[in-house]
Amino acid sequence: MIQSETLELLEWHRLCQHLSTFAATKLGAIASLHLKIPAFQAASQQLLAQTKEVYQLETRMTTGLSFEGIQDIGDSLERAELSGILAGDELLAIATTLAGTRNLRRVIDNQEDLPTLASLVADLRTYPELEQEIHRCIDERGQVTDRASLKLGEIRTDLRKIRSQITKKLQNILQAKSGAVQEQLITQRGDRYVIPVKLPQKDAIPGIVHDTSTSGATLYVEPNSIVPLGNQLRQTIRREQTEEEAIRRTLTQQVAAVKPDLERLLAIVTTLDLATARARYSFWLGANPPRFINREDNEIITLRQLRHPLLVWQQQHEHGQAVVPVDLLISPHLRVVTITGPNTGGKTVTLKTLALAALMAKVGLFVPAREPVEIPWFDQVLADIGDEQSLQQSLSTFSGHIRRISRILNALDHEEESENVSLSPDSPLPTPHSPLPTPQSSQSSQSLVLLDEVGAGTDPVEGSALAIALLQYLANHAQLTIATTHFGELKALKYEDERFENASVEFDESTLSPTYRLLWGIPGRSNALTIARRLGLKAEVVTQAKTQVGGATDEVNQVIAGLEAQRRRQETKAAEAQSLLQQAERLYKEVSAKSDALQEREKALRADQEVAVQQAIAQAKGEIAQVIRRLQKGTPKAQDAQQATDALNQISQKYQPKVAPKPKVGFMPKVGDRVRISQFGQTADVLTAPDANGEFNVRFGMMKMTVKLEDIESLDGQKPEPVVKPKPAPAPVTQPEESAPAIRTSRNTVDLRGNRVADSEIILDKAISEATGPLWIIHGHGTGKLRQGVHAYLHQHPRVSHHEPAEQADGGSGVTIAYIK
Repeated sequence: MIQSETLELLEWHRLCQHLSTFAATKLGAIASLHLKIPAFQAASQQLLAQTKEVYQLETRMTTGLSFEGIQDIGDSLERAELSGILAGDELLAIATTLAGTRNLRRVIDNQEDLPTLASLVADLRTYPELEQEIHRCIDERGQVTDRASLKLGEIRTDLRKIRSQITKKLQNILQAKSGAVQEQLITQRGDRYVIPVKLPQKDAIPGIVHDTSTSGATLYVEPNSIVPLGNQLRQTIRREQTEEEAIRRTLTQQVAAVKPDLERLLAIVTTLDLATARARYSFWLGANPPRFINREDNEIITLRQLRHPLLVWQQQHEHGQAVVPVDLLISPHLRVVTITGPNTGGKTVTLKTLALAALMAKVGLFVPAREPVEIPWFDQVLADIGDEQSLQQSLSTFSGHIRRISRILNALDHEEESENVSLSPDSPLPTPHSPLPTPQSSQSSQSLVLLDEVGAGTDPVEGSALAIALLQYLANHAQLTIATTHFGELKALKYEDERFENASVEFDESTLSPTYRLLWGIPGRSNALTIARRLGLKAEVVTQAKTQVGGATDEVNQVIAGLEAQRRRQETKAAEAQSLLQQAERLYKEVSAKSDALQEREKALRADQEVAVQQAIAQAKGEIAQVIRRLQKGTPKAQDAQQATDALNQISQKYQPKVAPKPKVGFMPKVGDRVRISQFGQTADVLTAPDANGEFNVRFGMMKMTVKLEDIESLDGQKPEPVVKPKPAPAPVTQPEESAPAIRTSRNTVDLRGNRVADSEIILDKAISEATGPLWIIHGHGTGKLRQGVHAYLHQHPRVSHHEPAEQADGGSGVTIAYIK
């Protein structure tokens, strides 16, 4: 009873109504309105897994899951099992449901990372043959088609013939007796064909009168000549109805034969629709998936920026006020949190928000809080919120609270008894003298208890004492209790028992209004006298009230006010630090983006530069070849050679990159000079003059070392003169007595394998200029591009007379011999 009462106090039914608006089918909407709360954590984990996978699928796909064609066919299945005959539209609904379910399964099967949904639809049977048979026999209007059976087709052919004969005869009568009929019209009364006859002319067309007009001036007559055809038509229609009924009976029997599978299909579709509704509602709330924690493992309840889902709906759809979120960070050792503060400050809303968050997590909904969302799985959520006055039962406010709290304690005791029964056989049974279980005992209830204005409605002294005893009892028997109160004595429990914590709702004295923010670790202070003075109550009355309260209370309030001011300063500094951190992160991202852009630009410039260099090399080679061809025409003269030399110099100046000016040379260190060692960036004193190898000794600091001339420079940046060694006398060149046959050696062989065509041309140009005889060029087989490039270059080179493949022993077509002029 207390469970359903708690759900009513929390307005759980309103949340279910909001959830049902996101369902796609009637079955899903009904399941949302009657949402069941799981009794085991494993069931909640399963529901959360379904919600997460549908959420992932919905965000990945543009259209999301489609439930088109799926209908509530439960009543039809029940009637089919009872040997009833289903109507055509009912059979058509079954066929469309099968098709829609098959499409759902196809979408899920096409995804790779949806294990929970895939296992849900793994054994789903959609009976495509039954669907096809229904569509063959039933058209889109729910009528039996002519192709349903051969007999039905023949009957309907006869019907068309009979109707055609009746229409033809009636047309002849209308033309022959045009003066007796009211208008040229053939109509029906029931299943009989009639024509409108004027009352005075009723004898002109003998027949059966089936109806009269409202005024009585027109009779609807079936002429005697078509009565036999009408009777024949009625008999044929009855045959048609009998055959249609037989066809629908056969289809109904096929449906009844697979009723268990179709009922399972409906259950799976409803589960999918409910998971989709949870995912879409969670997305609309901006909620995040919760993680169930175990407080015995020292895990903290973490609910940052938690919002009340019903207030979010009210803000979005009913233009309500903006929702102020609360932060709930509850350490694992805490069992009771007392929230104090002024009325209308948000204490009750905080209780309801936490309770709804716990229930939403249990049913597989995401929680409207910032990630990470970490909350225990509570066995029960029990609440005493609001007033329970009753004139009929003669209940006061206090009596109503006590009755409800008694039901809460009974529910906790029942849960503990259930856990005690589930103990292992080896566990010792409790004795009458056994101590009460401690908060750390595994037998304590894993429930969440919410108490609003605990101990209120009676004498403050007795009410405060009762509230303290009640909270101490709940600290031993419930996992977590959140209680709101105005009693100052409850604020001191924190300093007597580490399982208690204080919190308060913030109040702005300047505007005399609450901010709805929850402050942790600081008890709320009384604002009644301050509000009374600001609202214009006589000063002497307020002063007298202060004397009645006493100085100690005033000092406590001043201490609390100082703590609140200190907390606000810390929050301001934390906000400023967070802002600076976000700004630094934004600047870091901008700098990283610019660095990446510069690197990409540098790569592009290098690529463009390489292309430009290759093009310049190719163009220069072409111009050089033109100069050489001009020299080859006719007999070269000295003037022609000079012109060619000038042209080559111009080409060299045009295409050669400008060389950076070399540093000044001419410095020679002497003993006592100070020089700079380039490698270390240090200055040193010269101890000895350079020897024949350019080495000498220097000292910098306490160290002596030998350096070379190329490793030092003067203090003004001059490089030393290089040491010139005497060149050995050249060996006498012996002229060959006679030309020897061409033999392949390492000097006249060039290996181009692994090089690009452009690089190979440079290597070939150098080799050809130094060659004095045939040149063996190894290019390999590969794709053939390198060989083609080598042959093209040799063909246009002025010093190459001709070229040919090498002998098979020298490499065959993988080697080319170029003959130099």
